[in-house]
Amino acid sequence: MFTLDFDLKKWVGTNLNTNEDITTVILVVSAIIIALVVWRLTKKLLQTIIPKVTLKTKTLWDDIIFNDRVINSFAMLIPALILDYYLPRFFNETSVFVPIAKETTDIFIILVSTWIINSFFSSINEILSLSSKYKDKPIGSFTQLAKILVYCVAAVLIISLLINKSPIYLLSGLGAMAAILLLVFKDSILGFVASIQLSANDMVHVGDWVTVPHYGADGDVLEINLTTIKVQNFDNTITTIPTYAFISDSFTNWRGMQQSDGRRIKRAIHIKMDSIKFCDSEMNERFMKFELISNYLSERNTEIEEFNKKNKIDTSNLVNGRNLTNVGVFRVYIEQYLIANPSINEKMMIMVRQLPSSELGLPIEIYTFSKDQSWKGYEYIMADLFDHIFAVAPSFDLEIFENPSGSDFKRLVKG
Repeated sequence: MFTLDFDLKKWVGTNLNTNEDITTVILVVSAIIIALVVWRLTKKLLQTIIPKVTLKTKTLWDDIIFNDRVINSFAMLIPALILDYYLPRFFNETSVFVPIAKETTDIFIILVSTWIINSFFSSINEILSLSSKYKDKPIGSFTQLAKILVYCVAAVLIISLLINKSPIYLLSGLGAMAAILLLVFKDSILGFVASIQLSANDMVHVGDWVTVPHYGADGDVLEINLTTIKVQNFDNTITTIPTYAFISDSFTNWRGMQQSDGRRIKRAIHIKMDSIKFCDSEMNERFMKFELISNYLSERNTEIEEFNKKNKIDTSNLVNGRNLTNVGVFRVYIEQYLIANPSINEKMMIMVRQLPSSELGLPIEIYTFSKDQSWKGYEYIMADLFDHIFAVAPSFDLEIFENPSGSDFKRLVKG
């Protein structure tokens, strides 16, 4: 009994007699039971009434805000507020239990309130993300910053309760801790500034296809948060990139291509130099059978013939005067083929040009835009286009350059 009396007096008060100690214990147990009963009743009542009310409304935002976690938090907050208010009235003011219980209850109220407020911010983020008006905005960054501020305020209030000092007293000492706070929250500060810049300059949205070479990311933006941006690559892996990296490093945003009327095709083939030659009468006659360029050849041949006759040029040698070349006719054919191709956007740039020659031959570059902007459709269109170009090149007596392989050397040795 000595140990029991000693413990009770230690926690309840050394100036109280045994009857008062027993009364205090009974009151403590009663307060706990009352708090549990109020919590259960409040939880059941809120879980019954609130979902019925939200289901009757046509809006979606109330269903998101008043979710289960918010209802459970309110159910815990109400008995805590009741205890915080009535504890000093239940117990003797001289009891040590009162300040301890009051302080514990206050801390519990702060923690639950913090949870409710952060749940509210999470709901706001979810509601705005569903809206097409805010879908491309970095809402997650702002809600995360708001949550950090709420946590900081809660921490200051809890510490002030524990040390029995005013929150202003703690805030007055934050100036000396500014350097430490900047170091601790460096990523958050940089991310917040970067989020504002990304939003203000309309640099990246959720759903944009971006390529960030420094981080090996190539895919669609899933989330824009305070400190990170998640990119789902085309192999379904997810790359997490610091938000400020989109300001400090270079990246490619393909949104402009996706919003335009076509996706660019820019690729060259290399023609062997020794296969380029003037078009003689036999070649002209053969090329005239190609429907896409028959009208062009008729007009050009008439124009060249008149020019040579007017200037009395000896056309027995093709070097003299003006003449068509097979590679020039080939370029016109490709251009007409692109114009006639239904998969190519004829309203955008269509160009077939020569690039500077090199040890790889003469590059003929195709510059055009496909109507289909999807990756798969774009690749199919480009493959069909170059399949035809490679297949038709020999019809113009042209050879495509490629580096010799082992089989080429074997044939050379056998020959």
